[in-house]
Amino acid sequence: MVKFKAVKSKLKNYIAFSLIPQILIVRYLHSKPGWIEEYYSLGIYPYISSALRTLYGWVPFSVGDLLYTATGLVAMGYLIRNRHEIRYNLAGLAKDIFFVLSVAYFSFHLLWGLNYHRVPLAERLELKDMVTNEEVITYTRELIAITNEQQLSLTGDSLQRVHVPYTKNEIRQLTLQGYRDLARGMDFVHYAPASIKTSLYSKMLSYMGYGGYLNPFTNEGQVNRLLPAFRAPIVYGHEIGHQLGYSAENETNFIGYLVTLHNNDPYLTYAANAYALGYCLAHLRRTDPDLSRSLYQDLNPGVQKNYEEMDEFWRSYENPTEPVFKAIFNSYLHANKQKDGILSYNRVVSLIIAYQRKEVH
Repeated sequence: MVKFKAVKSKLKNYIAFSLIPQILIVRYLHSKPGWIEEYYSLGIYPYISSALRTLYGWVPFSVGDLLYTATGLVAMGYLIRNRHEIRYNLAGLAKDIFFVLSVAYFSFHLLWGLNYHRVPLAERLELKDMVTNEEVITYTRELIAITNEQQLSLTGDSLQRVHVPYTKNEIRQLTLQGYRDLARGMDFVHYAPASIKTSLYSKMLSYMGYGGYLNPFTNEGQVNRLLPAFRAPIVYGHEIGHQLGYSAENETNFIGYLVTLHNNDPYLTYAANAYALGYCLAHLRRTDPDLSRSLYQDLNPGVQKNYEEMDEFWRSYENPTEPVFKAIFNSYLHANKQKDGILSYNRVVSLIIAYQRKEVH
């Protein structure tokens, strides 16, 4: 028994100290996106993802949310049980922490995280995603005309906001159909089996300022069930994009937009165009605030009310901790070599315009 404990302790030490070489290996692999793309993202990852989605996708609730809860409870139990020993054995506590971090770091990168270091989607789709401000202005004007026309068609009144008349489950089903339709022309968005759910902690996500997230350990896509239906289709598409192995936020924003736009449902295509338009106006707000305000006034009042609906939703959950969670997520993105951090969401504009440019030519 004593010998077994000694072997167990030694193994635990090895695993704890393996965190350092793991970090160095991942940093090295960041410089080899071709390797990651061929051997991981297009190699073993699809099998890992499919297996996890098969394992957990049929469960009607979020297994990943429960996993996080259980992990938190176990951590609290550990601290309570060992509170006296910890005071006199900080080295032992540090070893246990590094052991857990090492296991989590390895699991994260094996199950999903190495996708952060793959070849950019723009390169795979042969998109030249550098756009000029003039191109953004031109495309914004085009989107304004399209979005106004769609809003008027759906409501019959330019003053009325568009009410998306679907439940979250119906939006989920429409999104899955959208992926099936889009996959006929773009094999990289083939998605089966499905594992996309509403989060058990949607209220917490709202207070944190998040529309959804991917659990990298169970490969479940989580959507905030409290989101207005106007925005939910994009978030469903976005989180499925993460499941498909696309980690960069601008890329999954683009995939979410693309699958929603190509859906045959008029409410979803309106949501997609309004979403892209919102990012274009935000882009111009940083480069030419006066023009952005002027273009916003060209929108039908009903379209403006849809944007106000989203603003009111997020304002209703504003709290002092939200910037902290955003800062943590920003640091997480930087740690995974997303140089623009949380601002990378905004880079979807160049992908959308580059895609539209390619489609026209």
